[in-house]
Amino acid sequence: MTVAVIIPARGGSKGIPRKNLIDFAGRPLLYWSVAQALGSDQVDDVYVTSDSDEILQSAEQWGAIGIRRPADISGDTASSESALRHAIDAIGAPLELVVFLQATSPLRRATDIDGAITHFRNSQADSLFSGARLEDFIVWHREATDLRCLNYDWRARKRRQERGGMTYVENGSIYVFKPELLRDTNNRLGGRIEIFEMDLWQSFEIDDLEQAELCEILFRHYLGPK
Repeated sequence: MTVAVIIPARGGSKGIPRKNLIDFAGRPLLYWSVAQALGSDQVDDVYVTSDSDEILQSAEQWGAIGIRRPADISGDTASSESALRHAIDAIGAPLELVVFLQATSPLRRATDIDGAITHFRNSQADSLFSGARLEDFIVWHREATDLRCLNYDWRARKRRQERGGMTYVENGSIYVFKPELLRDTNNRLGGRIEIFEMDLWQSFEIDDLEQAELCEILFRHYLGPK
């Protein structure tokens, strides 16, 4: 039984052309997720699933195992779950755990992956996501003309220290789950769900060029060579 990292990386992207291969801190963006996974002490194999020859060849040069993704689950509307299910079936061997990394969330360390796997096992979870505490965030939601607060009673405003509980943001960086959960529910999360806490600065991900610039600044500051 092995622990497999699966990194989906399509060739196309609406927001940024060839997004997974854009230059990011001197390397293609996808490289960092592969390198972080390979640097984990608790990961056995690292897979990249893609419809792109260029991405698959690059990933294999960096030490990952490539999985060719069919065209019917490679479009803009295809879910990550469909890519993960296909990859698990392609791997074939029994897996203890699947670690799903998003290439567009590069603000992580190999030790974060190790920590997430350790917390998953220690907490006897069925699935886990990485996230960060929102210490003083009040979240509002607007639907048509209805504006309402989701995590705070504005009618009885309290100091932060008196609010109780804790609010988290799911940062999209690391997911850990049992493969049978995905097969049974078609969802990366389910059963007993746990959170692995990361720093708030690790919660940014890349969907457009402005976010890529911000993430690179954070990456170089916190994770770049000193």
